[in-house]
Order: sequence, then structure tokens, then C-alpha cells
Amino acid sequence: MFAPPSVEGNAPFDEGHTWYRVTGDLEWGNPPLVVLHGGPGSTHDYLLSLTGLAADGWPVVHYDQLGNGRSTHLPERGADFWTVPLFLAELDNLLDHLGITEDYVLFGQSWGGMLAAEHAIRDPEGLRGLVIANSPASMPLWRSEAARLRTELPPEVQETLTRHETAGTTDSPEYRKAAFAYYQRFVCRTEPLPPELAATFMALENDPTVYSTMNGPNDFHVIGTLRDWSVVGRLGAVNAPTLLISGRYDEATPATVQPFYDEIDMVEWEVFEESSHLPHLEEPERFVKVMRSWLTNLG
Repeated sequence: MFAPPSVEGNAPFDEGHTWYRVTGDLEWGNPPLVVLHGGPGSTHDYLLSLTGLAADGWPVVHYDQLGNGRSTHLPERGADFWTVPLFLAELDNLLDHLGITEDYVLFGQSWGGMLAAEHAIRDPEGLRGLVIANSPASMPLWRSEAARLRTELPPEVQETLTRHETAGTTDSPEYRKAAFAYYQRFVCRTEPLPPELAATFMALENDPTVYSTMNGPNDFHVIGTLRDWSVVGRLGAVNAPTLLISGRYDEATPATVQPFYDEIDMVEWEVFEESSHLPHLEEPERFVKVMRSWLTNLG
């Protein structure tokens, strides 16, 4: 279904390793597209369709961030370990391990876009372009918008969510079933769920350490260490050409994306009218066209 990797490997990092796969050849003329998955705490699987861009001469690098997927898991580590600087250091380490620090493009989806923005703010010399897909510039904005989106759910679903959050029983099956109603509206409107997304959800279920620590029990009840994160006011330091992607029904609402558009100098914004949080799965044909066009203009 997806292009097979030309290379798979492990980059030593901290107490373990970062697993990665490369589709295509890093020696091709175009800068590699490095894909940063969401979560934090998800895996690369749900973004594998981006391997198709290798057919256009753009090598594609996927990796699982530390604590997730095929990379080293450290469930005993606490909140002081799982930080934004940790994942920035891991990205730097991977770029260096692959020998691409002088020439690369970042594609960050959801949390991956937040991480990519933090990386770009440092104005690294080798960053040729930046894609921020379905990401908020501010978690306070995200939390405020999530509270608003919840009011669009059926009253009985809202009651169930609030009752369990008040009682601290967000691990109950009833709560999780109610939470899925939010995901069906604002995360992925495709039915049934694409298998690559189901694989990521399963991996997240098997080890929720990073997600529960940094985010919380789900996307709309953010009580983890990222709850006050923001790059608003710092994005003027981004000098790379930037593509913003969001869906019409996205949990990353226009209000959460707007600061990227307002503050980054060289920026475009594409809204996918039939998508929520995962346009690459919900509108795959248009997504590929948008990416191909932007990458061609970048080159």
C-alpha cells in the first residue's frame, strides 16, 4: 500500500534510540522531507502516505519519537523528562545522524507541527521549508476552542464527559466511548478508520506514557505539561517558507492556526473543505496535489 523503505535504522539517543525509515535516496538532489508525527505520543504509521512523495524525487524520512512505536520506551520516566527540549534535541540528533543538517524540509502534523515550529524559531541554517499541518500555535487557544467544539456534541455526550472529568474517572469505558464522538467529528471523519490510523491508535493505547504526561487523557481535556505551551509572539523568527494546512472541521480551528499566518513572513494557508484533523487521510488526492505544488515551488 505504501512505498517500502530504502533504509531503516536506529539513531542512538539519550538512554536508547530513535527508530527511522527513509523512502527514496538521501543523495537525490531535492532536500529530504522529515516527517514529525503528532501526539505527543503517537507513531509514524498514520503518516505513511507521505512516502508517495518519494516518487517525485523527494526522499521522505519518517521516525518514531522517543517513548513511542519502535523507538525506545521509557515508561518509568516522569514529567521532568518528557519536555519540548528533549524532542528538539532528538530531532537535531536524527538530522545529524542522517547527515542532512544542511539541507532538509520539515513536515509536522498536530504536535509535530508544534515541534517543527519550535525548531524553525531557532532559524537553523539547513531548513529549506516548513509544513505545519493541523497544529495550534498556542495550547491555551487550543483548550479554549476545544471547550467550544464540545458544545456541538449531543447533550448526553457532554454530560458524560463532564461527569467523568469531575470524578477523575477518565479511564472508564463510558468516558472513552463518549470521547470518540468528538474524534469522529473533529479528528477523522473517514469511516471506517484508515488502517494506518488504527495502528497509531493501537500503539498509543499500548504505551500512553508520553501522551498522558504531556497532553492528558484525550485531545480536548488537556491537563498535561503542554497545557500552557505557546509560540505566539516568537514566530517572527521563522525565516523558512511555510505552508499551513488545516481542515474545515479541524480541532485545530482557524483561531488556533491564525498566529502562524499573522507572524510568519513567507507563509501560505490551505484549508481542506471536506476534512477535519487529518486531510492527508480524508482528502488524499487534494493533499498530494497541494504538497507537490508547494514542494515544486520550493525547489
